[in-house]
Amino acid sequence: MAGTIFNPMVEERLDATFHALADPTRRGMLARLARGETSIGELAEPYRMSFAGASKHVKVLEGAGLVARRKVGRNQLCRLKPQRLAEADAWLRQWETFWTVRLDRLEALIEAEKRGEA
Repeated sequence: MAGTIFNPMVEERLDATFHALADPTRRGMLARLARGETSIGELAEPYRMSFAGASKHVKVLEGAGLVARRKVGRNQLCRLKPQRLAEADAWLRQWETFWTVRLDRLEALIEAEKRGEA
């Protein structure tokens, strides 16, 4: 796409982000974390999964840079790191612009055809 610069590091981060977002459980966990920091155990509850299962999902989210984890006593607390989501949003917005321009052209052609100009 014109104006887009290929940056391998950004591409790798986007790959990791979209991989993490591809799973509905991880998307649900991110939605919960958007409300504030919480423990892995609390993230696991709605899915009736073990701590180990939830921890695996959190590890994928961490690897994508979407979540930070810290230990407080026996608890592992997670918080959302929104920067990677902002990168993904910016990438998707490029395509929104791409398609908006083309759809506007299509609309103009259709309107011109209706008026008998085509």
